[in-house]
Amino acid sequence: MTTPLPSWPPRRTGRRTTSPYVAVPREPDDPARTGRRWVRRRARGMTAEAAVAALDVARFDARQNSRFEDLALDERGPAELGEWERIVRLLADAPPGTVYDPDTDDIVRAELAAVREAELREAMRIAARADELQALRELGTLEQAEPRTGGEAVRDELTRRAGGYVQADVDAWLARALALRLGHYRDPAAREVAAGLLTTPVLAHAALLAELLRLVPGVDVGQLAFAARLATTEPEAAGDLAAFLTRARPGR
Repeated sequence: MTTPLPSWPPRRTGRRTTSPYVAVPREPDDPARTGRRWVRRRARGMTAEAAVAALDVARFDARQNSRFEDLALDERGPAELGEWERIVRLLADAPPGTVYDPDTDDIVRAELAAVREAELREAMRIAARADELQALRELGTLEQAEPRTGGEAVRDELTRRAGGYVQADVDAWLARALALRLGHYRDPAAREVAAGLLTTPVLAHAALLAELLRLVPGVDVGQLAFAARLATTEPEAAGDLAAFLTRARPGR
């Protein structure tokens, strides 16, 4: 038994449907990175002596955590301990009376520069992809384009360029790709990401298309244009209809 695509109702994330800036993907969760950042915030303004005391506490916590399997395998604890050790060495080599300041920490500054460079590269990639899709739109061949990772951010960029107005053809293209599981949307994880990033009308359109295509195998997607109109004007109704058709499946 398969699950509908995308699930309905979609998860709400509080994300705005349009953005005045180029959207960049959110950093994936990284416990080690989170731990190091926490240590740096905690260590701000510490003297060498205070940092040594904090390191002692971190070592005690590490010994305690090693007794529990779930905590022993956690990446954050060792990362925090390693960061305290690095900061202690940094202050030990500094002039007496120096306090820790992450803003002047060469390691921190290098990491921030790398993040900014990655964000710039991603913004450039999104802009280039938006240019590509815009050219395909002008040629009337957008539907032939295969969706790629980051398509949700590209949609936001095209919407931003249009002054915030919804681009109906782009939304229809994304909904069709979701419903048919084209391109990277073959991956369930990519569809889950899309469910948290795309607007309610796009998700409702995709869900309704998926159910209609299941109900009438082989139907031309062009014959289902009414699904886009319904999802645009009455997204909740379209979602309710998709959910109803899902429940009506034989064997459910």
